[in-house]
Amino acid sequence: MKLTAVDGTFFFKLICLTFFVSVQSNEGETSKELFKIEGKVQAPDAWAKLNPDWKLHTYILIDGGEYRAFLKDDASFSVSVPSGSYVVEVSNPSVFYEPVRVDINSKGKFRARRINHVQPSAVSQMTYPLKFKPGMPYRYFQQREQWRITDLLFSPMVLMMFLPLILIFILPKMMNDPETRKEMENIQMPKYEMPEMSEMLTSLFGGGDAKKTTKTTSSKGVAKRK
Repeated sequence: MKLTAVDGTFFFKLICLTFFVSVQSNEGETSKELFKIEGKVQAPDAWAKLNPDWKLHTYILIDGGEYRAFLKDDASFSVSVPSGSYVVEVSNPSVFYEPVRVDINSKGKFRARRINHVQPSAVSQMTYPLKFKPGMPYRYFQQREQWRITDLLFSPMVLMMFLPLILIFILPKMMNDPETRKEMENIQMPKYEMPEMSEMLTSLFGGGDAKKTTKTTSSKGVAKRK
């Protein structure tokens, strides 16, 4: 199959068009203006004394690590990004820093605000350039419980041993009081008639013979009363 001159010019124009479009897109990407997000990180007092090189272990994350930066000697930082909305975080292995959202418009105006996951529409602005203050330290280990004498005194075994002894010594003294003795005498305890052991055994092992034995015992009791 041979190509004609018309087909050759068509393919040439198509190649030139694709090349022109790719060049224009690359120029558009490179022509995006970059803006600097600037700020400063305050040193954690307790940890900075133990680790003078704390700035080497601290770095800045933007949008979860899409952009990264390290701290300078004065604990400041600057990151070049295009216009948009970004979440700026301070990553430190020992101290928590509150993240901040920074909005940059096409004209280069900055707005820093707190991140509110409960009410995203609520806006609480912060100062710019950013100033990160240290928060609560991270706890990687649980503190070991210390032994206390109260743990021994309030243990269930000790309470079961000593409470009956205390009641044995206190109740007789309470009974010596005439008022409490009268109250105890006035209290009428309910009386329960306990069945005889023979009746219980016969009812368990004898089955239907239990009714006969109960009748004979009841008849004997009536005869004795007469």
